[in-house]
Amino acid sequence: MDIYKINTIKELTRDPYVGRGIIAGLSEDGRSAVAAYFIMGRSANSRNRVFAEHGGAVFTEPFDASKVEDPSLIIYAAVREIGRKLIVTNGDQTDTIVEGIRLGSNFSGALRTREFEPDAPNLTPRISAELDFSDGFNYKMSILKSEDEKGSQCARYTFEYAPIAGLGHFIHTYVGDGNPLPTFQGEPERVAIPNSIEEFSRDIWESLNEDNKISLFVRYTDVRTGGVNQKIINKYVK
Repeated sequence: MDIYKINTIKELTRDPYVGRGIIAGLSEDGRSAVAAYFIMGRSANSRNRVFAEHGGAVFTEPFDASKVEDPSLIIYAAVREIGRKLIVTNGDQTDTIVEGIRLGSNFSGALRTREFEPDAPNLTPRISAELDFSDGFNYKMSILKSEDEKGSQCARYTFEYAPIAGLGHFIHTYVGDGNPLPTFQGEPERVAIPNSIEEFSRDIWESLNEDNKISLFVRYTDVRTGGVNQKIINKYVK
């Protein structure tokens, strides 16, 4: 196995249900720091969502508020900025990280106060990323997951990356369908990142299972000027 192989996003999303996924990295020309986050769902409650931007942050929102069954794990701020950092996560730990940084902690320190989601039997991992523009550009990714099927203890992994042009890292909550859902294993996967936000957004969206995909967020940030190009795609449009 070539541990340095860079896969396309289509190769990495062949499973019908990879759950929620985060990608972070650098475009092929080295000009854009890239962040992407998508959500999928199997239940009616999970599928009843869209991404919406408010005040520079991106939130999950109900598509039909009258059909919401349990908002606790499906409605949250997925993307926020604090200072020169962009935080992207699959849950309300976005706010935990932002508040931790505000109080003088850091990405991994803030996440030590959290653990996997309390949704037994799945015990869904919490996945997070920080894109840091404080001194050039670098990024971190994290996964918090149960050490056993009972949720007895939480394992916390943080991965730190110096950017390489054309390379991104992809972490997701599950590795296929099942009951309970199998948890992501190992390091974030290596994925190719093109120069075009249009191309990358299309490739991600089209690679996800048609029945299960819900919403996608992609942001390209010019590492020299700080200029932002952003896309949101929702399966359901209000």
